[in-house]
Amino acid sequence: MAELNVFKPKGDAKNEATTKTARAIIDGEAAARIAKTARLREARLAQGSIEEAPKKVKKKVAGK
Repeated sequence: MAELNVFKPKGDAKNEATTKTARAIIDGEAAARIAKTARLREARLAQGSIEEAPKKVKKKVAGK
């Protein structure tokens, strides 16, 4: 009697499999998002050191 939960209901096994699959998908998407963010940040920093962003120029509006 060392282990009390020898048999699990079938529904629990299906729930665990679904949860495991969903977490794997979510973790993969999160890793891809983090990698993309890092890649875009590096590209933005590299581009910023090469050229500065253009300054905004206010346009004069013709009076009535």
